[in-house]
Amino acid sequence: MTSYAASVSRRLPRGWAHFLLQIAIWLGFYVAYQVVRGHADQNVTKAFTDGRWIISTEQRLHTLVEPHFQHIVEGSGVLIRLTSLTYWLSEFAVVGLALGWVYFRRHDRFASMRNTLVAANLLGLIGYMLVPTAPPRFFPASGFTDTFAAHSHFTQSSGFLFNVTNQYAAMPSLHSMDAIIVGVTMAYLCRNRVTKVAWLLWAPWVWFTVMSTGNHYWLDVAVGVLLAGIVGAVVHRRWLIARFRTRTV
Repeated sequence: MTSYAASVSRRLPRGWAHFLLQIAIWLGFYVAYQVVRGHADQNVTKAFTDGRWIISTEQRLHTLVEPHFQHIVEGSGVLIRLTSLTYWLSEFAVVGLALGWVYFRRHDRFASMRNTLVAANLLGLIGYMLVPTAPPRFFPASGFTDTFAAHSHFTQSSGFLFNVTNQYAAMPSLHSMDAIIVGVTMAYLCRNRVTKVAWLLWAPWVWFTVMSTGNHYWLDVAVGVLLAGIVGAVVHRRWLIARFRTRTV
């Protein structure tokens, strides 16, 4: 082992084997995602049927707000760039960096954060299989637009991104689900008040981003947040029970 490798090994909280296991877990999730993607691609008709059902449901509830969000973003070049960067970086880069920070700086909290993310995302994949849903950008007749296709150099409908993204994975919104898990966890672990506020605002900003770019309905966001809450409550059940008992004594 070289001196550099030995130095890195000393910084790893539980050694190379444990660190490589974490990478293997996320690679395994990516394989599962691709399997589900192939299944969803075979249910295009159902995906569009489910998308129309969500649109009609929101119309009946008078809550079809996503086109209004899109108009706000598409009227500002700054917002177009910010939402584009947020959408592409939030799901992998931000989640990965947050996991890395917790792994090295607050390792005692890493397992619970990882377990929450993994379990919630696996439930999300089951949702994709059961309810493949075409995103809003596929329904221009209902007032939606494809923000990225119209204003960005990156589009999900062609090239590399088409081959690695699930085109019919609107329900639930993994972006929204992971954002609330990461945001709340990081806000709890960070000590600086400004940083805490920034992390607490992270999830609402991601929710706005996915809706205002034509990638998710607010119902997708709501279901993603609900799944995050359920899984988080299960993973942290002992801590929640202890807090409840302390307050009732």
